[in-house]
Amino acid sequence: MKPAVFLSLPDLRCSLLLLVTWVFTPVTTEITSLDSENIDDILNNADVALVNFYADWCRFSQMLHPIFEEASNVIKEEYPSENQIVFARVDCDQHSDIAQRYRISKYPTLKLFRNGMMMKREYRGQRSVKALADYIRQQKSDPIQELHSLEEVTTIDRSKISIIGYFEQKDSSNYRVFERVASILHDDCAFFSAFGSVSKPERYSGDNIIYKPPVLSAPDMVYLGSMANFDVTFNWIQDKCVPLVREITFENGEELTEEGLPFLILFHMKEDTESLEIFQNEVARQLISEKGTINFLHADCDKFRHPLLHIQKTPADCPVIAIDSFRHMYVFGDFKDVLVPGKLRQFIFDLHSGKLHREFHHGPDPTDIAPGQESQDVASSPPESSFQKLAPSEYRYTLLRDRDEL
Repeated sequence: MKPAVFLSLPDLRCSLLLLVTWVFTPVTTEITSLDSENIDDILNNADVALVNFYADWCRFSQMLHPIFEEASNVIKEEYPSENQIVFARVDCDQHSDIAQRYRISKYPTLKLFRNGMMMKREYRGQRSVKALADYIRQQKSDPIQELHSLEEVTTIDRSKISIIGYFEQKDSSNYRVFERVASILHDDCAFFSAFGSVSKPERYSGDNIIYKPPVLSAPDMVYLGSMANFDVTFNWIQDKCVPLVREITFENGEELTEEGLPFLILFHMKEDTESLEIFQNEVARQLISEKGTINFLHADCDKFRHPLLHIQKTPADCPVIAIDSFRHMYVFGDFKDVLVPGKLRQFIFDLHSGKLHREFHHGPDPTDIAPGQESQDVASSPPESSFQKLAPSEYRYTLLRDRDEL
């Protein structure tokens, strides 16, 4: 028998320290630095990528760096596969071409990518390890809820836009396209699917996609395009999930203001769906050509009492239509006038031409004064923008530029 080997106390302590260090040292990952040479390859091959657009001189960027790195370490332990989830960063001073490509207007900006496609909504949540890790876990969850009987369709929350896919089998190219679309648009719509015998009654001539609007009186719509074509399927579902008139909330207000377009807003009581439907129809009829120049929105009168007070209105006055140009707010007048052909369109034209702004400061334009009537300046204090306060804050970001606003 070999004699026992005893370690001295210092050697024993050293060995125990090395063992503890080996057992408890977390996995560390290096944040991938993106440049013009590697950005497309890395993002296109990543299931999910969270990219930090930063500048070294920005104090908010400096504060985020260790948090971002620790969140990456936490997620890498849970998702060790190399391309499942990528945490990456872009030094916008060194790579201004990439910053311009993704329209970076503030530091730090955290953008999410799926298989190379940038998601519309950037990360605007709390800057903590837990919040970032939870956000990524949420992105990895299944965006589609499976239906196990057609009776479940009747229990779907109809206050939200729903997209239902009926497929013969889950392992199919049609479903993979549907799954990819859902992963991109799940923040805007609720996605459901059914397979095999459960979906058979809805598959009259093959796999099928149904759009269910949030208004019960509105009819369902059937997708008639190629289900194997991602671009066509995505465009059809996006058109249904992102309506022409969107609801503004305190949660999406920062995102909407950052788009940089003036707001045309209908303030209405939540239960007043009739006024909302009238407004939606008139926007579609009169203003579809203005889609790229103004944001069409509706807001809950109770939740947005403060902007109403700015224009000397209360919830009792709703429905009310107003423009917020991010400099001033302008009231449309009587809501019933929205049905007058061309009236709402002229209101928008008067904003773009500067007429609304001039009349607030100087009274009616000379061309609007009746013959023989004297022209005179009318002192006015137009209400200041209320929704501008929802824009990205200088206490959270380094803002790169100011917008020219009407």
